[in-house]
Amino acid sequence: MKKYILTLDEGTTSARAIIFDECGNVVSIAQNEFTQIYPRPSYVEHDPIEILSAQYSAITECIIKSGLKTSDISCVGITNQRETVVVWNRLTGEPVYNAIVWQCRRTAELCEELKSQGLEEYIINTTGLKIDAYFSGTKIKWILDNVEGAREAANRGELLFGTIDTWLMWKLSNGKIHSTDQTNASRTMLYDIHNLCWDKKLLEILDIPESMLPTVQKSGSVYGDIDIMGANLSVCGVAGDQQSALFGQRCVNVGDVKNTYGTGCFLLMNTGTTAVKSNNGLLTTIAATTENSPCEYALEGSVFIGGAVIQWLRDEMKLIENAAQSEELAIAVSDSAGVYIVPAFAGLGAPYWDMYARGTICGLTRGAGRNHIVRAALESIAYQTNDLITAMQNDAGVCVTSLKADGGASKNRFLMQFQADISNADVICPKNAEATALGAALLAGLTAGVIENTDSLNADATTFTPAMNDDIRQSSLDGWRSAVKSTISFSKE
Repeated sequence: MKKYILTLDEGTTSARAIIFDECGNVVSIAQNEFTQIYPRPSYVEHDPIEILSAQYSAITECIIKSGLKTSDISCVGITNQRETVVVWNRLTGEPVYNAIVWQCRRTAELCEELKSQGLEEYIINTTGLKIDAYFSGTKIKWILDNVEGAREAANRGELLFGTIDTWLMWKLSNGKIHSTDQTNASRTMLYDIHNLCWDKKLLEILDIPESMLPTVQKSGSVYGDIDIMGANLSVCGVAGDQQSALFGQRCVNVGDVKNTYGTGCFLLMNTGTTAVKSNNGLLTTIAATTENSPCEYALEGSVFIGGAVIQWLRDEMKLIENAAQSEELAIAVSDSAGVYIVPAFAGLGAPYWDMYARGTICGLTRGAGRNHIVRAALESIAYQTNDLITAMQNDAGVCVTSLKADGGASKNRFLMQFQADISNADVICPKNAEATALGAALLAGLTAGVIENTDSLNADATTFTPAMNDDIRQSSLDGWRSAVKSTISFSKE
């Protein structure tokens, strides 16, 4: 009898459910988008109840489409958008406020205050993270400080905090599971990644009661049972989306690199049991491992606006009708006519870390048209990724000659070829592009004993090799760096 694994893949714009067999093949998939809430400029929120509803609906549809019974599912894996914060009342089960999304910049001023207190070095050394509104800790403090009655309820022990994985497990287990994994914990700016515990000094600084925080477990471990369509299914794997993708791409050796082209872009390099401290604006984070494995680490660079720039072309600019059309328009012209787009809609991530930067379009001439704008938007994804590759090579002292790619935008052949060209490295795209969901499935399957060997996974792949002239590459990179300088200069003024 075949064994099946259900993965809940809760992303930034949609909730998905995917059933894998024990060989890592997709059996069925279902997806529901949910509302993006922008109450003020640079504020981004989600409705936690809508996320739960969208996720459960996707689970139900996925199981029905598969033709399987819940009794055919051996275990569950969960992967999620990281850093997004939900705070809820443990007595009523109701959120006290909308989820504050990782993209939200509302706590930028608070982060500046922390920097002014001289805390940056302590936070980097303890958590592996820079002080930035991107991470969860300041978002929790904002809710406690700004939602009426929240601070008092938290001090009474009535409120719980969780990233989205924690929120889903708590609700689907009827309040029996209040846990997260090490990868999600390592993105909160509250977790000591070396001693593997919540840091009491940071909790005190941000005035966050420890009673709110979930128990932290290895990514591949038994979390408990959740109720799916009346059946109790065991959650055996949890990982934040980027560490899950690293595991799903089988980047398990020191020096292996992957980039996920999702709403944002996230480049990770496995550094093994060594937590490498970055001197080039990257983050040190915990990698996903199973229960009996030692803690492993990764270097990470984050691009806040990756595939989201394609959504911007479609939804706000109305230049394309769907994502696939962006490839058609990009290849209709030979270049971007000197146009560069720096999509700093939510600030600039690594290696710049400018919370106040805003998007710019540079190099416009009368001859620049729709196709050039679309092409420049796609190229911006590759340029930002290349900035991360350069920083990573300097930190790790290795030359990146190949890059494993996954995520929705990795299906864009123009983008993948331009990435190979501009980075002068092979870009390897597995036939199974569901690396993020697959990582959670593998963690759960290995923990539950459903999967024994992962050696043959992702063997079928398409490789894009560099084909750009060196002079053109250098000229293109010089233009990009000038555009970034202009963006940063504008934000400062």
